[in-house]
Amino acid sequence: MAVPTDGASGSNDAVPASSGMKKLRFLVIGAGSRGNAYGRAVTVATRGVIHAVAEPHAFKRREFGKNYIWGSGGEASEGQEFADWKDWLRWETERRQKKAAGQDVPEGIDGVFVCTLDEMHVEILEAIAPLNLHILSEKPLATSLDDCLSIYNALRTGSPSKIFSIGHVLRYSPHNILLRDIILTDKVIGDVVSLEHCEPVGWWHFSHSYVRGNWRRGTPNGDGSLLTKSCHDIDFILWLLCSPPPGSAVNHPPHEPRSISSMGALTQFRPQRKPAAAGTATNCLSCPAERVCNYSALKIYRDMHLAKGHTDWPVSIVCPDIEDTLTTSGAAAAEDLLLSHLRQDYDRAKMSDESIASRTWYGRCVYEADNNVCDDQVVTISWDDDTVHKRPSKTASFHMIAPTEKQCERRGRVYGTHGEVSYDSRTITIYSFATRSTTVIEVPRQPPEEEKAHGGGDYGLTRAFVAAVDAVENGGMEVSEAQMKFVGCSLEEAVRSHAVVFAAEEARREEKVVKWKDWWEQKLATVGTI
Repeated sequence: MAVPTDGASGSNDAVPASSGMKKLRFLVIGAGSRGNAYGRAVTVATRGVIHAVAEPHAFKRREFGKNYIWGSGGEASEGQEFADWKDWLRWETERRQKKAAGQDVPEGIDGVFVCTLDEMHVEILEAIAPLNLHILSEKPLATSLDDCLSIYNALRTGSPSKIFSIGHVLRYSPHNILLRDIILTDKVIGDVVSLEHCEPVGWWHFSHSYVRGNWRRGTPNGDGSLLTKSCHDIDFILWLLCSPPPGSAVNHPPHEPRSISSMGALTQFRPQRKPAAAGTATNCLSCPAERVCNYSALKIYRDMHLAKGHTDWPVSIVCPDIEDTLTTSGAAAAEDLLLSHLRQDYDRAKMSDESIASRTWYGRCVYEADNNVCDDQVVTISWDDDTVHKRPSKTASFHMIAPTEKQCERRGRVYGTHGEVSYDSRTITIYSFATRSTTVIEVPRQPPEEEKAHGGGDYGLTRAFVAAVDAVENGGMEVSEAQMKFVGCSLEEAVRSHAVVFAAEEARREEKVVKWKDWWEQKLATVGTI
């Protein structure tokens, strides 16, 4: 069993390189951590180029442009830098109008990476849909099922005309591609009976992103961290147990679930857990218990990162210009900048809830924050026998848990009729019932820059997306063929994967078991079958 080194396709060679090839050009909307992840991957791992950026934060926008577009000391050309995606949309619309009138205009782009805050996706995707561009959207696709279905309708009226991909990066890591091949192609454990999968978020990572950060509050419908953090874990499970197996015909139907249930709660990061020694303090910089608190913002951002010279995530999320400050003004100035951000706080009696929710508070006490998303959640999914396609019944369980040593290093176990497989993001271990022997496969590590990006998943997804675009634009391949050959996932499948997340969240909130077929048919009744 060969270990793949790229994305779903195992190669970026969509079409042979030649001087006559069209250079693929992409716009990135949102120059935050995810926008930069895709910017790096496109630049170093594909034949595409980042041509333009739309980002409201001036420093982030200029740094992104310097790193991936116009270079250090260079300047943006017309059509390369926008403070708002709507500015780009107006510019691109006018550019097309001028081109249609026969005027000389700058070249446009072939595709868009949508990397903004989750709640902005629906407006952006619906607005750019008429431009007929290739699109990769960061996960989640949207923050409600209605919006996901609305996006589907906007992007697909009939046959797909452009490549679409979603940021479900777990499908594209070499470890997970090999794992799926072992289970579904080689069938080393026979038929799957049950799967258990865990995402250990990491004790300080959860406090950074889901207590103090952008994803600390649930959506208006009450959906939370299962959507924003773990929707690609649910997708990973469905990729193994629901999606057509490798080598299936294009029209091979998915093995859809029978039932979905979930339970979860915010257990740790709430006022009832606040240490008595902290008293009434609401900010780490003024807290008498700061030195003995594991979640001290000073410990996490200064002591664990900045003091060691680390200015990347998560410190760069707190202070986007921290690296520039450290380089130009020194360590003391960088620490002063960091502390000035961490010192910022709010008084609920003086600031509206809307204002509090509108931004992040990285120095806030984790027990006095305005967070409400689960830090511990379990999802269970069951399947009936599919006698037509000979797919037996099975079950799956997923556990998202915050206070862990490991940070996003997924682990799990798959039980089969002939053996079992365990995995931990580094190794895959196979036990055979027939031989009573154990085989351990050490999955080769990716280059460091790729390894830290979801085990190579970010680069794998980017390679797959650009390869698909390349095959269509330069190779003349049909979109539907390129979509499945390189991306390996359709828009329909991406929407269905999100729907399972929304079903699980409904099950959790209402303390019920969702019967998938009836539930899904009811949700689709107003929009038509996808």
